[in-house]
Amino acid sequence: MHHVTLDSWSRIGSPIHRLDARVKILAVLAVLLSLVLTEHAYLWLFASYFSLIFTLAWLARLPLAALLLRAALVLPFAATVAALNVFGGTAVRAAAVLGKSYLSALAVLVLLASTPLHVLLRGLESLGAPRFFLMVAQFVYRYLFVLSEQAQHMKQARRCRAGQGGRGGRSLGASAAGALAVLFARSYCRAERIHHAMLARGFQGQFAAARPPSLRAADLVFLSVTGAVIAALQVLLWNR
Repeated sequence: MHHVTLDSWSRIGSPIHRLDARVKILAVLAVLLSLVLTEHAYLWLFASYFSLIFTLAWLARLPLAALLLRAALVLPFAATVAALNVFGGTAVRAAAVLGKSYLSALAVLVLLASTPLHVLLRGLESLGAPRFFLMVAQFVYRYLFVLSEQAQHMKQARRCRAGQGGRGGRSLGASAAGALAVLFARSYCRAERIHHAMLARGFQGQFAAARPPSLRAADLVFLSVTGAVIAALQVLLWNR
């Protein structure tokens, strides 16, 4: 499961993981904004941003090959937009779409892989993000684990019974539909029990933070260095 992989990556101990979530969010937003403002596919610019993001991933001790491969999952969707630009006679803009899409996905993936979700959402809340949106995101993420757990239990039970899809005259599609229905029902019941347990423990619509976040010197240094690099790249871009 992708969410399980990201969660395990976010628990790695590294200097990047120990940074305040707010400075990492601001750094990624600066990278995304800079990429949005780039109209052409400048190879030197994309190579510079790739080097910056790759260096941060290396400092975070993330599995680089797996990280680069997962970021490429966005390319099939970006290729559709790029193809439209090619047909419109703007191949340079098509290349820019592919480059910006991949770098944006890679930057966001490094952020998610170096920050536990509850810490990331707490940082977003400190920066003024809507609390309702953050609450929905946290519940969806938490219930993904419930859903995957139930799916693993059903898969294991099927293996123990030596079950095969399509037995007894049932088509494979009908078997899959029945399994999905059972999975949804079991996951819904499990999620309802979890919700009642949370209410019994005094949940009032907000996850309480263990301690308020505070900026350290390392956080300010990281934000200053990344901000200076991005600003320098933008100045070089504007002077071309």
